[in-house]
Amino acid sequence: MEFIKPDINLDFIGKRKIALIFSAFLILAGLVSLVVKGGPSYGIDFAGGTLVQIKFVEATDPARIKEALAPLTLGGLTVQQFGDEANEFLVRAQETSGAMESLSRNIKTTLETRYGAGQVDVRRTEMVGPQVGKDLRQKGLFAIFYALIGILVYVTWRFEFRFAVAAILALFHDVIITLGVFSIFGKEIDLPIIAAFLAIIGYSLNDTIIVCDRIRENMGRHAKDGFAAIVNRSINETLSRTLLTSGTTLIVVLALFIFGGGVIHNFAFALLVGILIGTYSSIYVASALLVFWDDYRARKGALAGAKGGAA
Repeated sequence: MEFIKPDINLDFIGKRKIALIFSAFLILAGLVSLVVKGGPSYGIDFAGGTLVQIKFVEATDPARIKEALAPLTLGGLTVQQFGDEANEFLVRAQETSGAMESLSRNIKTTLETRYGAGQVDVRRTEMVGPQVGKDLRQKGLFAIFYALIGILVYVTWRFEFRFAVAAILALFHDVIITLGVFSIFGKEIDLPIIAAFLAIIGYSLNDTIIVCDRIRENMGRHAKDGFAAIVNRSINETLSRTLLTSGTTLIVVLALFIFGGGVIHNFAFALLVGILIGTYSSIYVASALLVFWDDYRARKGALAGAKGGAA
């Protein structure tokens, strides 16, 4: 099935500077948000602390809950709405003592004092120590780092080193932008989000490999056309496949994001952003980097030839 005619000739490479400026803007906006907010917002998995999920019989708001819990003097207390309903919330605190049952009971008793008996239901309580959270955070970062190194080695072996560098920079671009979007929207980074980042890396790489493979084929068929024209032809030839794959995947992830509930909301959001950015980077970023690399080598060769002729 072909969604787009194979002989279409859109000038993607001609817009590469605009695309890179757009990418730079997205990355800069994310980095500014991260700096202003003091880094990513880590969930209980990475930051350590205690999480209590609470459901109220009637709708309320985080400010009233936080005010009601003030007598407990919980360090680093935050209250966040959970899911789409206005009566379910996540209460987070830096308290990491082993007495989770006592803490959840104290929270429930304190809230019932304000809202009335039987108006509060504690759905779950989780606790992660600060050292465990630090170890999980380090292992999550190492997982992403090792994945990128493995991809660099594989693509270098499968294609060429320049293809590998372009692919890695495009993947790094996808992860940084997704992380920045999480910071801008105030969403937390936890273990499921690390899994989402790894899924984004794999998905984006798949698209990039398809384009790179077609570039390599066309380098043998249309060598006289010039490298930029070959890259642009390759993107157009794989465009139908790229949009069909991304579109169908996007529909599934969008359904998870809308109907999946609060438990997987952030995970689906990460995939949603990652698929959009990954598809964009496969078309514009990786290919543009290859063309910039080729232009640099051509200028370097011309300069060396000019110096040799002068000598």
